[in-house]
Amino acid sequence: QIDYTGTEPSSPCNKCLNVSWDSTPPCTCTINFTLEHSFESNVFMYYGLSNFYQNHRRYVKSRDDSQLNGDNSSLLNPSKECEPYRTNEDKPIAPCGAIANSMFNDTLELYRIDNDTRTPITLIKKGIAWWTDKNVKFRNPTGDGNNLTALFQGTTKPVNWPKPVYMLDSEPDNNGFINEDFIVWMRTAALPTFRKLYRLIERKNNMQPTLQAGKYSLDIAYNYPVHSFDGRKRMILSTISWMGGKNPFLGIAYITVGSICFFLGVVLLFIHHKYGNRNTSADIPN
Repeated sequence: QIDYTGTEPSSPCNKCLNVSWDSTPPCTCTINFTLEHSFESNVFMYYGLSNFYQNHRRYVKSRDDSQLNGDNSSLLNPSKECEPYRTNEDKPIAPCGAIANSMFNDTLELYRIDNDTRTPITLIKKGIAWWTDKNVKFRNPTGDGNNLTALFQGTTKPVNWPKPVYMLDSEPDNNGFINEDFIVWMRTAALPTFRKLYRLIERKNNMQPTLQAGKYSLDIAYNYPVHSFDGRKRMILSTISWMGGKNPFLGIAYITVGSICFFLGVVLLFIHHKYGNRNTSADIPN
């Protein structure tokens, strides 16, 4: 886990701390780190945010699911739930709402350092979203041809976005509303500290680990401002076993609830034996 917020003066990303949404060119920084142990199986690369309340009621409601599902009428006439990110300069915003407007837009690139030579690690950007989201819940508008520029004509980009939704990617099956980075962001988190899947690193050779122990560097295009609300940003590398990923939450929750139940059981047993009604008579009182 690498924190690259840059609040520390010694951090390489400190120069980017007060970056704005529309900084041109984007502020860049590089953080070097060492993997003490090899990652044997497929590796999942996440970005993490802290003190970011995606569970705020107005924030969660600020979207138009009909628009995101490709409905042409909702594309040009978004839901009022999207206010104040419904229109801009008298044009409907696509995608509208506060969730889309605040989409995470840092760019992360990973390199392995071997004898002062930097070798890029292949990061896969497809397959990171839920199948039902990618194929059912999110659809591009329909019309004559597959030209997204024409299909989104008459709309404008979200206020904080540097480019419109039909320019999120160069590949047609990962562009517009079906862009997987966008889909992952639109599934809001329940807690203010969360992480979302950013990229996949697939194992290519069964004889070698996916990421060998050694030196690596993380190149960051720092676009996403978090300092104004005391937020933090981090990059996480994780892998899974046949039992799944390492997540202590359920274990801690089960132990805590089990301990509380055991304690209450002992207390209630004591109360029952000491103060319970010991009258075994079958007589029914008048």
